[in-house]
Amino acid sequence: MFKDSQLKSLIIGEQVKSIPAYLAWGQKQLTSITIPNSVTTIGDRAFEGCTGLTSVTIPNSVTSIGDEAFKGCTGLASITIPNSVTEIGRYTFGGTPWLSKWYDNQPDGIVYIGKVAYGFKGKMPSSTAIAIKEGAVCICDGAFASCSGLASVTIPNSVTEIGENAFSYCDDLTSVTIGNSVTKIGWRAFDSCTGLTSVTIPNSVTEIGGAVFQGCI
Repeated sequence: MFKDSQLKSLIIGEQVKSIPAYLAWGQKQLTSITIPNSVTTIGDRAFEGCTGLTSVTIPNSVTSIGDEAFKGCTGLASITIPNSVTEIGRYTFGGTPWLSKWYDNQPDGIVYIGKVAYGFKGKMPSSTAIAIKEGAVCICDGAFASCSGLASVTIPNSVTEIGENAFSYCDDLTSVTIGNSVTKIGWRAFDSCTGLTSVTIPNSVTEIGGAVFQGCI
């Protein structure tokens, strides 16, 4: 949205509630952004490729950070993410030094960013049963994709959204129990889970994405 500019500093006004997709995409000269407490969502790829960014503070008002929002910000070593964030898209922080350092410091097992189940660290043993912790609100897009050792999943009542591709290609997954607060199951969430024989879907679910159970026998 700032095509061919030499944008170095970006201060977003207090009246802004949503940062649009691609707002500062590819702005390599950008070194500073200020996000006010009025903002609730950061759009897809809003700051992707802003290689000059070194530090970002996300205010307590933000609940959703979109796909690839900070992907490729190769200088971004410090990110403050509040517990208000309940949705994180695919590859939101991919390629940032912050993600690498943060991830390295996590113990093996399910890792969380705030209230979001972000993924699984380490090698998952065969016949693994996981239970998302109570208090988590969202399962990130692609969080457990291709975890071939995953056999069963229990999702607590605190979770409201299962992200896109969250459990796709989990070949050994046979059983999923979904809590009574889930309202949305994302696109291809259980795609190609060829061993899946039991899924409990509560009446709270009001939105199911395309191809959610594609390839499930």
